[in-house]
Amino acid sequence: MGKLFFITGVSSGFGRALAQAAIVAGHRVAGTVRGTEQASAFAALDPAHAHPQLLDVTDSAAIEAVVARVERELGPIDVLVNNAGYGHEGVLEESPLDEMRRQFDVNVFGAVAVIKAVLPGMRRRRQGHIVNITSMGGAITMPGIAYYCGSKFALEGISDTLSKELAPFNIAVTAVAPGSFRTDWAGRSMVRSPRAIGDYDASFEPVRRARIEKSGKQPGDPARAAQAILRLVDSESPPAHLLLGSDALALVRTALAGRMAEIDAWEAVTRSTDG
Repeated sequence: MGKLFFITGVSSGFGRALAQAAIVAGHRVAGTVRGTEQASAFAALDPAHAHPQLLDVTDSAAIEAVVARVERELGPIDVLVNNAGYGHEGVLEESPLDEMRRQFDVNVFGAVAVIKAVLPGMRRRRQGHIVNITSMGGAITMPGIAYYCGSKFALEGISDTLSKELAPFNIAVTAVAPGSFRTDWAGRSMVRSPRAIGDYDASFEPVRRARIEKSGKQPGDPARAAQAILRLVDSESPPAHLLLGSDALALVRTALAGRMAEIDAWEAVTRSTDG
Protein backbone atom coordinates (compact mmCIF):
# COMPACT_ATOMS: atom_id res chain seq x y z
CA MET A 1 0.00 0.00 0.00
CA GLY A 2 1.27 3.46 -0.89
CA LYS A 3 1.68 6.16 1.73
CA LEU A 4 0.20 9.63 1.90
CA PHE A 5 2.92 12.27 1.86
CA PHE A 6 2.31 15.88 2.90
CA ILE A 7 5.13 17.90 1.32
CA THR A 8 5.46 21.65 1.65
CA GLY A 9 6.80 23.58 -1.31
CA VAL A 10 6.34 21.25 -4.30
CA SER A 11 6.54 23.81 -7.08
CA SER A 12 10.30 23.40 -7.59
CA GLY A 13 13.56 22.05 -6.18
CA PHE A 14 13.64 19.23 -3.66
CA GLY A 15 9.89 19.38 -3.09
CA ARG A 16 9.03 18.86 -6.74
CA ALA A 17 11.67 16.13 -7.22
CA LEU A 18 10.50 14.25 -4.11
CA ALA A 19 6.83 14.57 -5.05
CA GLN A 20 7.49 13.19 -8.52
CA ALA A 21 9.56 10.29 -7.17
CA ALA A 22 6.94 9.46 -4.53
CA ILE A 23 4.16 9.41 -7.13
CA VAL A 24 6.18 7.14 -9.43
CA ALA A 25 6.73 4.83 -6.43
CA GLY A 26 2.95 4.53 -5.95
CA HIS A 27 2.44 7.03 -3.15
CA ARG A 28 -0.03 9.90 -2.99
CA VAL A 29 1.20 13.44 -2.38
CA ALA A 30 -0.62 16.39 -0.87
CA GLY A 31 1.76 19.16 -1.89
CA THR A 32 1.58 22.79 -0.90
CA VAL A 33 1.93 25.58 -3.45
CA ARG A 34 1.29 29.31 -3.21
CA GLY A 35 -0.55 30.01 -6.46
CA THR A 36 -3.30 28.58 -8.64
CA GLU A 37 -1.04 28.16 -11.68
CA GLN A 38 1.41 26.14 -9.56
CA ALA A 39 -1.51 24.10 -8.25
CA SER A 40 -2.66 23.25 -11.77
CA ALA A 41 0.85 22.30 -12.85
CA PHE A 42 1.27 20.01 -9.85
CA ALA A 43 -2.10 18.31 -10.31
CA ALA A 44 -1.22 17.67 -13.96
CA LEU A 45 1.64 15.39 -12.87
CA ASP A 46 -0.87 12.69 -11.95
CA PRO A 47 -4.47 13.67 -11.11
CA ALA A 48 -4.98 10.50 -9.08
CA HIS A 49 -1.88 10.91 -6.93
CA ALA A 50 -0.91 14.61 -6.96
CA HIS A 51 -3.15 16.73 -4.75
CA PRO A 52 -2.18 20.41 -4.62
CA GLN A 53 -2.91 22.45 -1.50
CA LEU A 54 -2.87 26.24 -1.61
CA LEU A 55 -0.90 27.31 1.44
CA ASP A 56 1.71 29.82 2.56
CA VAL A 57 3.46 28.22 5.54
CA THR A 58 3.74 31.62 7.23
CA ASP A 59 -0.07 31.74 7.43
CA SER A 60 -0.36 29.87 10.73
CA ALA A 61 -4.12 30.33 10.90
CA ALA A 62 -4.61 28.45 7.61
CA ILE A 63 -2.36 25.47 8.28
CA GLU A 64 -4.65 23.50 10.61
CA ALA A 65 -7.57 23.83 8.19
CA VAL A 66 -5.50 22.59 5.26
CA VAL A 67 -4.17 19.60 7.21
CA ALA A 68 -7.67 18.76 8.47
CA ARG A 69 -9.06 18.88 4.94
CA VAL A 70 -6.28 16.63 3.62
CA GLU A 71 -6.91 14.02 6.31
CA ARG A 72 -10.67 14.24 5.80
CA GLU A 73 -10.55 13.92 2.02
CA LEU A 74 -7.40 11.84 1.41
CA GLY A 75 -6.85 9.97 4.66
CA PRO A 76 -4.19 9.87 7.40
CA ILE A 77 -0.87 11.57 6.66
CA ASP A 78 1.91 9.00 6.88
CA VAL A 79 4.89 11.20 6.03
CA LEU A 80 5.32 14.94 6.56
CA VAL A 81 8.16 16.58 4.64
CA ASN A 82 8.88 20.16 5.66
CA ASN A 83 10.63 21.32 2.53
CA ALA A 84 9.35 24.89 2.04
CA GLY A 85 12.09 27.41 2.64
CA TYR A 86 14.54 29.76 1.00
CA GLY A 87 18.02 31.16 1.41
CA HIS A 88 19.05 34.62 2.55
CA GLU A 89 22.48 35.97 1.69
CA GLY A 90 24.06 39.04 3.18
CA VAL A 91 26.74 40.18 5.60
CA LEU A 92 25.08 40.22 9.02
CA GLU A 93 25.95 43.88 9.71
CA GLU A 94 24.38 44.91 6.40
CA SER A 95 21.26 42.73 6.62
CA PRO A 96 18.07 44.25 8.11
CA LEU A 97 16.50 42.46 11.06
CA ASP A 98 13.23 42.23 9.14
CA GLU A 99 14.98 39.91 6.68
CA MET A 100 16.04 37.67 9.56
CA ARG A 101 12.49 37.59 10.88
CA ARG A 102 11.18 36.60 7.45
CA GLN A 103 13.86 33.90 7.15
CA PHE A 104 12.86 32.37 10.48
CA ASP A 105 9.14 32.79 9.76
CA VAL A 106 9.44 30.52 6.72
CA ASN A 107 12.30 28.16 7.60
CA VAL A 108 11.54 27.64 11.31
CA PHE A 109 8.13 28.88 12.45
CA GLY A 110 6.42 27.66 9.27
CA ALA A 111 7.89 24.19 9.67
CA VAL A 112 6.97 23.99 13.34
CA ALA A 113 3.41 25.16 12.66
CA VAL A 114 2.92 22.39 10.10
CA ILE A 115 4.39 19.82 12.50
CA LYS A 116 2.00 20.93 15.24
CA ALA A 117 -0.95 20.53 12.88
CA VAL A 118 0.04 17.04 11.72
CA LEU A 119 1.23 15.63 15.05
CA PRO A 120 -2.11 14.97 16.81
CA GLY A 121 -3.16 12.51 14.10
CA MET A 122 0.21 10.76 14.01
CA ARG A 123 0.24 10.50 17.80
CA ARG A 124 -3.28 9.02 17.93
CA ARG A 125 -2.31 6.44 15.31
CA ARG A 126 1.06 5.78 16.97
CA GLN A 127 2.89 5.99 13.65
CA GLY A 128 4.34 8.47 11.20
CA HIS A 129 7.55 10.03 9.95
CA ILE A 130 8.45 13.71 9.99
CA VAL A 131 11.25 14.76 7.64
CA ASN A 132 12.61 18.27 8.03
CA ILE A 133 14.78 19.48 5.16
CA THR A 134 17.54 21.45 6.83
CA SER A 135 20.97 21.99 5.24
CA MET A 136 24.64 21.34 5.74
CA GLY A 137 24.34 24.99 6.82
CA GLY A 138 22.68 23.64 9.95
CA ALA A 139 25.98 22.00 10.96
CA ILE A 140 28.61 24.28 9.39
CA THR A 141 28.73 27.98 8.60
CA MET A 142 29.91 30.04 5.65
CA PRO A 143 30.33 33.80 5.27
CA GLY A 144 27.28 35.71 4.16
CA ILE A 145 24.52 33.32 5.20
CA ALA A 146 24.25 33.93 8.95
CA TYR A 147 20.47 34.26 8.91
CA TYR A 148 20.07 31.13 6.81
CA CYS A 149 22.48 29.06 8.90
CA GLY A 150 20.82 30.33 12.06
CA SER A 151 17.44 29.12 10.82
CA LYS A 152 18.79 25.72 9.83
CA PHE A 153 20.72 25.27 13.09
CA ALA A 154 17.43 26.00 14.87
CA LEU A 155 15.49 23.46 12.80
CA GLU A 156 18.21 20.84 13.38
CA GLY A 157 17.94 21.35 17.14
CA ILE A 158 14.15 21.27 17.09
CA SER A 159 14.17 18.09 15.00
CA ASP A 160 16.61 16.33 17.30
CA THR A 161 14.61 17.23 20.40
CA LEU A 162 11.35 16.23 18.72
CA SER A 163 12.78 12.85 17.74
CA LYS A 164 13.26 12.11 21.44
CA GLU A 165 9.81 13.38 22.43
CA LEU A 166 8.05 11.30 19.77
CA ALA A 167 10.02 8.06 20.05
CA PRO A 168 7.51 6.59 22.56
CA PHE A 169 4.75 7.03 19.97
CA ASN A 170 6.55 5.23 17.13
CA ILE A 171 6.92 8.51 15.21
CA ALA A 172 10.29 9.02 13.55
CA VAL A 173 11.84 12.45 13.00
CA THR A 174 14.74 12.98 10.61
CA ALA A 175 16.59 16.17 9.80
CA VAL A 176 17.83 15.80 6.21
CA ALA A 177 20.78 18.10 5.52
CA PRO A 178 21.63 18.50 1.83
CA GLY A 179 24.85 19.94 0.55
CA SER A 180 25.02 21.87 -2.72
CA PHE A 181 22.32 20.70 -5.13
CA ARG A 182 21.11 21.95 -8.48
CA THR A 183 18.03 23.77 -7.19
CA ASP A 184 17.04 27.44 -7.27
CA TRP A 185 18.43 28.00 -3.77
CA ALA A 186 21.35 30.18 -4.89
CA GLY A 187 19.48 31.53 -7.91
CA ARG A 188 16.05 33.11 -8.21
CA SER A 189 14.89 31.82 -4.80
CA MET A 190 17.63 33.54 -2.81
CA VAL A 191 17.04 36.90 -1.15
CA ARG A 192 20.20 39.02 -1.22
CA SER A 193 20.68 42.05 0.99
CA PRO A 194 22.24 45.01 -0.83
CA ARG A 195 25.84 45.89 -0.10
CA ALA A 196 26.54 49.01 1.96
CA ILE A 197 29.80 48.72 3.94
CA GLY A 198 33.04 48.88 1.98
CA ASP A 199 35.07 47.14 4.68
CA TYR A 200 33.49 43.84 3.61
CA ASP A 201 34.20 44.21 -0.11
CA ALA A 202 37.44 42.21 -0.19
CA SER A 203 36.18 39.32 1.91
CA PHE A 204 32.56 39.02 0.80
CA GLU A 205 32.29 40.09 -2.82
CA PRO A 206 34.23 37.02 -4.09
CA VAL A 207 31.95 34.79 -2.00
CA ARG A 208 28.79 36.32 -3.44
CA ARG A 209 30.14 36.18 -6.99
CA ALA A 210 31.19 32.53 -6.66
CA ARG A 211 27.81 31.54 -5.23
CA ILE A 212 26.02 33.15 -8.18
CA GLU A 213 28.37 31.61 -10.75
CA LYS A 214 28.00 28.11 -9.29
CA SER A 215 24.20 28.21 -9.24
CA GLY A 216 22.89 25.42 -11.42
CA LYS A 217 26.30 23.72 -11.54
CA GLN A 218 26.31 22.17 -8.06
CA PRO A 219 27.28 18.49 -7.74
CA GLY A 220 24.01 17.34 -6.15
CA ASP A 221 21.16 15.92 -8.23
CA PRO A 222 17.68 16.59 -6.71
CA ALA A 223 16.30 13.42 -8.32
CA ARG A 224 18.92 11.33 -6.51
CA ALA A 225 18.15 13.17 -3.28
CA ALA A 226 14.49 12.24 -3.73
CA GLN A 227 15.40 8.56 -4.05
CA ALA A 228 17.52 8.81 -0.89
CA ILE A 229 14.59 10.30 1.03
CA LEU A 230 12.27 7.54 -0.18
CA ARG A 231 14.78 5.00 1.13
CA LEU A 232 14.84 6.90 4.41
CA VAL A 233 11.07 6.79 4.94
CA ASP A 234 11.01 3.08 4.05
CA SER A 235 13.64 2.29 6.68
CA GLU A 236 12.60 0.47 9.84
CA SER A 237 15.31 2.34 11.78
CA PRO A 238 15.61 5.82 10.27
CA PRO A 239 18.35 8.12 11.58
CA ALA A 240 17.69 11.39 13.40
CA HIS A 241 20.09 13.14 11.02
CA LEU A 242 20.98 12.38 7.41
CA LEU A 243 23.50 14.24 5.25
CA LEU A 244 23.02 14.28 1.49
CA GLY A 245 25.94 14.89 -0.85
CA SER A 246 29.66 14.22 -0.75
CA ASP A 247 30.40 17.91 -0.19
CA ALA A 248 28.17 17.96 2.89
CA LEU A 249 29.87 14.82 4.18
CA ALA A 250 33.38 16.26 3.78
CA LEU A 251 32.59 19.72 5.13
CA VAL A 252 30.63 18.51 8.16
CA ARG A 253 33.27 15.91 9.04
CA THR A 254 35.98 18.60 8.88
CA ALA A 255 33.90 20.98 11.00
CA LEU A 256 33.21 18.32 13.64
CA ALA A 257 36.89 17.35 13.79
CA GLY A 258 37.82 21.00 14.26
CA ARG A 259 35.24 21.40 16.99
CA MET A 260 36.54 18.34 18.83
CA ALA A 261 40.10 19.65 18.58
CA GLU A 262 38.98 22.96 20.07
CA ILE A 263 37.09 21.19 22.87
CA ASP A 264 40.22 19.17 23.67
CA ALA A 265 42.45 22.26 23.60
CA TRP A 266 40.24 24.05 26.12
CA GLU A 267 39.40 21.02 28.26
CA ALA A 268 41.31 22.27 31.31
CA VAL A 269 39.42 25.56 31.30
CA THR A 270 36.11 23.73 30.80
CA ARG A 271 36.79 21.48 33.79
CA SER A 272 38.03 24.39 35.96
CA THR A 273 34.47 25.65 36.52
CA ASP A 274 33.33 22.64 38.55
CA GLY A 275 32.98 23.37 42.27
